[in-house]
Amino acid sequence: MDPQLELSQCITRRQLLGRAATGIGTAALATLLNPKTANAASEPGLGFSHVAPKAKRVIYLFQSGGPSQMELFDYKPRLKEWHGQELPGSVRMNQRLTGMTAGQTKFPVAAQRVKFAQHGQCGAWVSELLPHTAKVVDDLCFIKSLQTEAINHDPAITFFVTGAEQAGRPSLGAWLSYGLGSENHDLPGFVVMISLGTGRPNDQPLYDRLWGSGFLPTQHQGVKFRGNGDPVLYLTNPGGVDDSLRRRMLDDVVQLNQLRLQTQADPEIATRIAQYELAYRMQTSVPELTNVSNEPDHIFEMYGPNSRVRGTYAANCLLARRLAERGVRFIQLFHRGWDQHYDLPKQLQGQCNDTDQASAALIQDLKQRGMLDDTLVVWTGEFGRTVYCQGELKPDNFGRDHHPRCFTVWLAGAGVKPGMTLGATDDYSYNITERPVHVHDLNATLLYLLGIDHTKLTYFFQGRRFRLTDVHGKVVEEILT
Repeated sequence: MDPQLELSQCITRRQLLGRAATGIGTAALATLLNPKTANAASEPGLGFSHVAPKAKRVIYLFQSGGPSQMELFDYKPRLKEWHGQELPGSVRMNQRLTGMTAGQTKFPVAAQRVKFAQHGQCGAWVSELLPHTAKVVDDLCFIKSLQTEAINHDPAITFFVTGAEQAGRPSLGAWLSYGLGSENHDLPGFVVMISLGTGRPNDQPLYDRLWGSGFLPTQHQGVKFRGNGDPVLYLTNPGGVDDSLRRRMLDDVVQLNQLRLQTQADPEIATRIAQYELAYRMQTSVPELTNVSNEPDHIFEMYGPNSRVRGTYAANCLLARRLAERGVRFIQLFHRGWDQHYDLPKQLQGQCNDTDQASAALIQDLKQRGMLDDTLVVWTGEFGRTVYCQGELKPDNFGRDHHPRCFTVWLAGAGVKPGMTLGATDDYSYNITERPVHVHDLNATLLYLLGIDHTKLTYFFQGRRFRLTDVHGKVVEEILT
């Protein structure tokens, strides 16, 4: 056969879909515009659900910068005996160091300079820096043996939220949107809010890709709510444009996109149409959501004085509860400022003042509304801090470097045993001595609580199937109810 003739008779896969299955584009559009009837993944228990879910939604409190586990939850009284002494080589074991301390010739132990006490019926140890969290420990599940792989901030945060240190993978919220869809037709299924800590205001930045969709369809990426101006850009009509004009303009744009969709069968065009419609509905739903004037005074008092100040961690915690009430699947708060390389005593106090009362209030608020039974709350940073001092150990000041070997996180709510502690570290809070839990294990457990087998939530891309936990991860059975 003539090669040129054969080539002219061939069509691409995209052309085939466009010609032979114009209905595919229509079906894709219907899936996006009417998820309750067209997308089985939007209904709990369907789609990618593999076990009975215990949680319907997640509120993820990410403390960006690496909170010091030793000053907050991991009480080590013997550090006072060893203060100023060299960290034994048998403990450090040639650990990989960051560029900040790799040149140090000495690694002096820095003792905890805060008081600890046991709280609640469970007897959990909590620092005096967290008096409000101390009051809700019987609702919390502590994991003191979490470990990660990355030693610097950006790859460590990227690893936590995407399962890989390199950028480009879908975020956890995007995976959940893809696997479970949204419960609210008028709000995004994945919302992100960022607040700036008073401990270290100039802490490292956070990039939008941390809540991106990676290679998943872009409809699954997180929507960032801003702390000032319009919560979402372009919600307000520009001057001279009323609602009816905007509606007619959107209808015209939709028709143009539908024509393109019928010829190209590109799901990203369907995503664009659906997102335009969602944005239109958000013009009504978001202002109602963010108008907290109807909240009673005792709720603001519960979350703390900053809860009335937009963009603060406390205000974002209150909004997180309101989003959860409205069925948003994944709500992620990032609070910057936890990177205490220097001036730790002062900076850490500021960070705790920012977050302690509001974090505890969120647990209490969800519980009093009966929502903690089906809402999972997670509190974590990207890694912990070293027991040795970075730089000079002074009588009134010190700092700590990054430490991925062990750190503490807590969970609360749906499907998690309250008032328990899993795992333990050595007397230096440097190495894990009991029940290591990897980041992949934590992510596998979160998916399990939402009814998903982490090994089955996959997406085919560039020749192979990807998943959040890569080829790793085991559900942490001990913390499950």
